[in-house]
Amino acid sequence: MSSAATPSTPLPVRTPGSRARGRHRRPERPEIPAGAPALLLAVPGEPTSSTQQIADELVSLVRAEQPGIDVTAVYLVADQALDAVPAAQAPAEGDAPTEGDAQDGDVPAAVFGTEPAGPPSLAAALARAAEAGAAVPVVVPLLPGPNTAFDLALADLGGGITTTDPLGPHPLLAEALHVRLSEAGLARADRARLFAVNTAADGIVLATVGGPEALQFAEVTGVLLAARLAVPVVAATLDEPGSVAAAATHLRETGCGQPALAPYLIGPEVDADLLKSVAAETDCPAAETLGAYPTIARLVLGLYLGAIGVERDADLT
Repeated sequence: MSSAATPSTPLPVRTPGSRARGRHRRPERPEIPAGAPALLLAVPGEPTSSTQQIADELVSLVRAEQPGIDVTAVYLVADQALDAVPAAQAPAEGDAPTEGDAQDGDVPAAVFGTEPAGPPSLAAALARAAEAGAAVPVVVPLLPGPNTAFDLALADLGGGITTTDPLGPHPLLAEALHVRLSEAGLARADRARLFAVNTAADGIVLATVGGPEALQFAEVTGVLLAARLAVPVVAATLDEPGSVAAAATHLRETGCGQPALAPYLIGPEVDADLLKSVAAETDCPAAETLGAYPTIARLVLGLYLGAIGVERDADLT
């Protein structure tokens, strides 16, 4: 008779194994303490339909990384952008809104000069937290680097705001840039593969906005990107007319026959038409902005956890 059929034989006891090691292990989620402050993902610019899509996707990704986390995308502007309002529903110029217009919910309240019905502003979110007696939320800027205009807008809101550093510079942002370039056919998708891509760029202009400090941050990420692609990378700023064109000219003068434009931007920072015009001016094919790339959500979560004093997994730093 087998030992398994013997009543006196104890059943085997399963002991938990040690945490897996190595780069492919599944990171353990830290516990968020009770009463922890909310996470406000501060989106630069106005809440247009395109920026709201990016913000919504990143909020979903953050919640997937850390289920149960209180995260909301907010804007520094108080009014909802008019391009999010269907033209047929907007009141004609000079027409006074009627009571029925205000009640049907089709037209954002911002059109009527009252509290906006669209995405919340940062000021409104902070006010609601204060009224509820909740902890001061942690504001994570949705920016790869410093941004002078963003900082000035924060200063206008007064003190008492807990704000983290921007997302970059970071190797995960260099990874996101690499992926966007590969999606546009401008770089190899995998550094380990040695096959050639005929359309691959042999030089990259890394374009950013935000002022001189933002350009310095982009230069650091540019070094990380150059190490991944094994091609020269030159940072430039969209704040100065001709800066991107000068960077492209420099690459061509140093032997690059096919430079490309890589926007070091999440997306809401600049108008998409500006990027198109700069790409046409410099005669450079361009990749898409970083958008809702998954590692950006991991960076957002890492900054939040660090701000509330929760030990982060190494993969989030």
